[in-house]
Amino acid sequence: MKSVTLKDVAKAAGVSYATVSRALSGSPQIGSDTRERIIKLCDEMGYTTNYVARSMVMKKTDLIGLVVPSIDNQFMSELAYYAEMSARSHGYNIMLCNSGPDLKQEKTVVKLLLGRQVDGILIVPQSPKTYENIRAYTDQVPTVFLSENLRDQPQSYVAADNSRGTYIGTKYLYELGHRDILYFGRRHTTTHQLRAEGYMKACQELGLQQRFVNSEFSRSSIANGYEMARELFSKPIDYTAIFASTDSNALGILKAADELHIDIPGRLSLIGFDNITATGLPRIDLTTIEQPKRDMAVQAVDMLRDKIENGTQGYVHQILLPTLIKRGTCKELD
Repeated sequence: MKSVTLKDVAKAAGVSYATVSRALSGSPQIGSDTRERIIKLCDEMGYTTNYVARSMVMKKTDLIGLVVPSIDNQFMSELAYYAEMSARSHGYNIMLCNSGPDLKQEKTVVKLLLGRQVDGILIVPQSPKTYENIRAYTDQVPTVFLSENLRDQPQSYVAADNSRGTYIGTKYLYELGHRDILYFGRRHTTTHQLRAEGYMKACQELGLQQRFVNSEFSRSSIANGYEMARELFSKPIDYTAIFASTDSNALGILKAADELHIDIPGRLSLIGFDNITATGLPRIDLTTIEQPKRDMAVQAVDMLRDKIENGTQGYVHQILLPTLIKRGTCKELD
């Protein structure tokens, strides 16, 4: 199989190689009729730009690497969607990589992106160890971390105020009359540590007992939330509300509760975190804390573009405010 080249297009069009090149680059030296004829011919012949050759000349690939722990997580897929839309609007394409739960794999995909000569990297880290694990590589290319709060690390990142999110969610449950609120989640990342801290801060201020169900799973998912909830519901329910650290966990809780005929919100109120699309569906109608996913992605892309295009040095920590989304899974106590 042979790729179609500019020379092939020039021969078919009866013009010079230079004329085809100028037509595709939008040069004003080429008339509009000639340009349209050449572009149409390129499409008919299946010509595609050789971006590898072009990048060698331009010293720029117009590629941004995006690394996420798992694209099958709906929050991650929505974040990736907004990042791609933002990058594309500025002339960049996204090269998406899943890092999985393995630090070695995370390093492998970052090395792959550097080998592909991406102009910059956006990365949703999988653990607090990520920064040091890939530092030797991110020092070589403009990099912005996304979604994960790295606290005081000297690296640019955009994240939601996770502690604030669980704080306002816990206070909302308290205002509804709940005094026995169970926190259901994990603490494997800084993000989840901060969410737990927000819950603990609210409990301390409100005089509530802190109650935890800690996940041993390295990632949140509906399946993992369901498995944890089945075990939780096998014991006496001496609490009136559950605060799930992610919407995925909350959806797993809803599934387990439905199977065991535990009425939500009649018997238990439930609140999640993230506001993924599925939570707004009529039969789910989950009360949740919204991370501003679109704003996070857009600001991360803008921050990375500034590093790529202007050579901006140093780092920026951008923390965005979450929002309480009131729906139907929380009930005011009598």
